[in-house]
Amino acid sequence: MTTLVIGARGSVGRHVLDQLLSAGEPVRASVRDPAAARLPDGVPVVAADLGAPETLRAALAGVRRVFLYATAEGTAAFAEAARAADVEHVVLLSSGSVLLPSARGNAVTEHHRDVERILDDSGLRWTPIRPLVLANNALGWAPSARATGAVRLLHPEAVTAPIHERDIAAVAVAAVLDPGAEGVSDLLTGGELISQRRQVELIAEAAGRPIRVDEVTPSQAQQQFERFQPPEIATAIVEFVTAAARGESPATTAVRRVLGREPLSFAQWAAEHAVSFA
Repeated sequence: MTTLVIGARGSVGRHVLDQLLSAGEPVRASVRDPAAARLPDGVPVVAADLGAPETLRAALAGVRRVFLYATAEGTAAFAEAARAADVEHVVLLSSGSVLLPSARGNAVTEHHRDVERILDDSGLRWTPIRPLVLANNALGWAPSARATGAVRLLHPEAVTAPIHERDIAAVAVAAVLDPGAEGVSDLLTGGELISQRRQVELIAEAAGRPIRVDEVTPSQAQQQFERFQPPEIATAIVEFVTAAARGESPATTAVRRVLGREPLSFAQWAAEHAVSFA
């Protein structure tokens, strides 16, 4: 039973692909540019883009399971193409924020709600995976750390429980292989609450260089995020960090319950990504 991994070069999608291969599962990788895929030998690669519905029919031919990133643009067209291709199960990488009452109205949260609603109404069998804070978000600090030896943070003492992308992928794979697996749609986090300041310290230790934390105001953070994101997404990020500073970003046991082991630590994530900050 072939699984199509859409976004197979992404930070989570690549791990989903690798873990399915390790499990001996037939896979097909979907990327926008197959020529630049650089995926394991023997993996069939197709060009598929949710923003270009005409690419989906060929990509889904013969596929029975799909791993999908949440994107409002193109999800309805994907659902139509998946039904036509007789796809049996879709695993969606959504967001844990949809489970937090305090995040209602947040632009990022509502985006993921919209995608979940589209799949809910599609008639497809589907399972959401809902990580809250991705450890990989810390890669956004890397350019500043390399260029200036400092990172600019809103509420440096705000605590979250970042989850390693391999753990997200492992939960997604559990859902792919067993659509009824218990707990896979629960709020996914790392195993411990850790402040942003401590995250920077762990990254600095792993990279073998000092990295200073410069605190910024909400308005400064908004301007900083708007350099790379639309204003409404920048506002959403500020809201998430501010909520974490109020103690509204929990740690859960969902990963432990689904995978039967402790979540990977942020220190391990930092060690694996140290080169990005060196």
